[in-house]
Amino acid sequence: MSGNNDNKSARKRNLSAEKKFQIFLEAQHGEKPTGEILRREGLYASDLTRIRNQVHEGAIERLAAKPGKRPKVVSADEYEQLKKELEEKERALADLSVELAILRKKTNGGSWER
Repeated sequence: MSGNNDNKSARKRNLSAEKKFQIFLEAQHGEKPTGEILRREGLYASDLTRIRNQVHEGAIERLAAKPGKRPKVVSADEYEQLKKELEEKERALADLSVELAILRKKTNGGSWER
């Protein structure tokens, strides 16, 4: 029996957003007693309260968003790659600026005639 409890607590820690929303809907619908749902999922009443708060916050945030294109969310790895790429481009731009300044100086302030 203790193996079953370990399995439930492992499941509790790894609930997907989809699973949390499913539990929320099932608890809201009221066909089954909340205690039965919580026991089946290995959750406590405080876990359901947290899920309800998350659903509420998510709904408020989404409903408050202005119409139009939603901002793209990128992973941490993708963010770091984009940041590195930007830094490389900034260095290349700085190098080109130096080269341009040198060329202008050699050509008397930008005039190609000598």
